[in-house]
Amino acid sequence: MNETTQTPGQLRSEARIVTGVLHSLRRDLFVGAFALRPLPPLDDAKVSRWVPWLPRRARRLARWLPHCAVGFFAACVFMGAATPGYGSSPAREMLDIVLALLIAVPPVLTLFRPVGAFWLSLLAFVVGGLGSRFLSPYVNVWGDAAFVVHLAVMTLVVLRTRPRMAVETWVVTIAAGAVVSVLAGGGELGQMPPVAFFSGVVLVSAAAVRAWREERRQVVVTQSVTAEERSRRTLLEERALIARELHDVVAHHMSVIAIQAEAAPYRVTDPPPELAKSFATIRENAVAALTELRRILGVVRSEDPDAFAERDPEAPQPTLASLDGLLDSVRGAGLTVEAVTTGSVRPLPQGVELSAYRIVQEALSNALRHSPGADARVEVSYVLGGIGLRIVNGPASRLAKPSPGAGHGLLGMRERVQMLGGEMTADRTEDGGFEVAAFLPVLNPAGDTAPGGRAT
Repeated sequence: MNETTQTPGQLRSEARIVTGVLHSLRRDLFVGAFALRPLPPLDDAKVSRWVPWLPRRARRLARWLPHCAVGFFAACVFMGAATPGYGSSPAREMLDIVLALLIAVPPVLTLFRPVGAFWLSLLAFVVGGLGSRFLSPYVNVWGDAAFVVHLAVMTLVVLRTRPRMAVETWVVTIAAGAVVSVLAGGGELGQMPPVAFFSGVVLVSAAAVRAWREERRQVVVTQSVTAEERSRRTLLEERALIARELHDVVAHHMSVIAIQAEAAPYRVTDPPPELAKSFATIRENAVAALTELRRILGVVRSEDPDAFAERDPEAPQPTLASLDGLLDSVRGAGLTVEAVTTGSVRPLPQGVELSAYRIVQEALSNALRHSPGADARVEVSYVLGGIGLRIVNGPASRLAKPSPGAGHGLLGMRERVQMLGGEMTADRTEDGGFEVAAFLPVLNPAGDTAPGGRAT
């Protein structure tokens, strides 16, 4: 005869499997067994899909239909089990009420503490089985009702928790039922085999329904993630397309402007100093625009704009310290600008500094386009809670040329202000000019670095 022996490795593998099963059983049935897990009401969309013919108020009440159904079932069980028999004594009537409560409470408890409801229902099942022998012959009927209710409780627990609970609760129930049958039936299992088969079929069906619901939920989650990834990929493609178009169109024309502005003074013999200075200003602005364009293209092409900023430290963001250069550039373009700074000048967060600079830049650009020949005034006020900006220009002294822009300047300024939680107003003044006023809050302002104000 050939004897098959198990190696130590196989024994350890089997021991790990058994340990894993016992660990799962302990985690599912014992750890936090009476933890609160309330059953939420049905979704409005699901109720509207199932009963679209109901009025709106009735549909809101229909969201609690599962809770009402379980409560109605528990009430029917209690009334059926608590009905006293003919000629029952007061003690027997009290016993019927106590046992009826022990049966009827677990179904309601599944709505709040499903695992705890299983243990309470199992207790009712055991008491009903033992009562058929030790209490009175009439309790046997109550014991049958206890098992039916216990099977319903197990089904609700499986539908509320996870599919593997079907196997775990079935094993525990059959083991307890076998012990009760042996004790109450004089050492015989009685009807336990067919009851075990029937209850197994019911619990497997409930586990299949639960697994199907979990699979549907996972499919919905996967579809949502896929849609989000598709949207993200589309956004990156659009950003790459915008970057290519900016590079092909804007960068080309700005390069041509810079080259022609640099070469223009050499085409004229003894050009006036004012003309040479104007061409130099044009070239400087074009080169600055190219530099800024390259930085923006890098941000647009990058999936992580912050990472790009760290990789390109030589292209810093403009701040209010660069405001004098901006004002000189605007003055060179023909706009008379007066700048006033009040309050205690101090460094601000980078986002606030950049937004303030961009707001002033956009407001002055609008004044150049829409109010040629006007005077402008820039007021920067450092206050306790943040920084205030006011850019106002007078009416145009000559006819303004039609602007080819899309008119998104004010919208961009408002977006910057709203992003920082500030406030902004933009409207025409009484004399026909235009005024932009904004306040950018600073949650943690830095210490003052220079007292007083200055005017330029």
